[in-house]
Amino acid sequence: MTKTENNKAWFLVLPVLLLVAMNAIIPLMTVVNYSLQESFIAGFWDWVGTRHYEDVLHSERFHAALIRQFAFTFIILAIEVPLGVAVALAMPRKGAWASVCLVLMALPLLIPWNVVGAIWNIFALPEIGLLGWGLNSLGFNYNYTNQPVSAWFTVILMDVWHWTSLVVLLAYAGLQSIDEAYYRAAKIDGASRWAVFRYIQLPKMKTVLIIAILLRFIDSFMIYTEPFVLTGGGPGNATTFLSIDLVKAAVGEFNLGIAAAMSIIYFLMTLLVCWLFFTLMTKDKEAGQ
Repeated sequence: MTKTENNKAWFLVLPVLLLVAMNAIIPLMTVVNYSLQESFIAGFWDWVGTRHYEDVLHSERFHAALIRQFAFTFIILAIEVPLGVAVALAMPRKGAWASVCLVLMALPLLIPWNVVGAIWNIFALPEIGLLGWGLNSLGFNYNYTNQPVSAWFTVILMDVWHWTSLVVLLAYAGLQSIDEAYYRAAKIDGASRWAVFRYIQLPKMKTVLIIAILLRFIDSFMIYTEPFVLTGGGPGNATTFLSIDLVKAAVGEFNLGIAAAMSIIYFLMTLLVCWLFFTLMTKDKEAGQ
């Protein structure tokens, strides 16, 4: 049977290609264009090559924001992933309570990011907020509006409250997919609760945990709305993460060239770290095939 080629079929994928170009390639190329030029007045551009990239990479302000961003992401992952797995393990597997728990876990994810920031802004106020008033009543010196440590504590607590549910739901889905035969075999062998978790549940949840870690890394590394609404990047620059610093450079200072170069570096770093995460976490799986 002779196989014929019909190049007209490419026209069927043309709408998808145009959509991808409109949503990703064209905006990205626009940012690249901004990063290579200097704008003095509207409509007048001066080619500067890679100067903006060099300025950003040698900027102490950029380094400080990057360190804060990595520190925040590391703390978030270190808290939310183990906590999410622990909550998923404690949830009932069947019955009405399982549905109730799933609904309760999903509720924080349904709240818009700016609303979360506004809620915690009021909730943590030292004079009238329940959290702030409660901590000060217990003897803690807490005021997130002028204490960097308190601001970090509040931002981290807010993110844990908002996003641990995502890890819980993914881990719970992984636990539900484990065949009951594994548990029956473990029971016959007299395996302890820890042995069941170490040798059955954890390996079976590996794929969903990789997805959970990747999603939480990407989101926490690009976090903007919640901390901006809560602290505005303060006190001082204590919670000025990379995304907030980028917006300050672009909108506050109207330094488009520097902001565009920072955006490209930010994008490439996120892409690189995601690739490293995925490669390291799937290495064992590929080796076993």
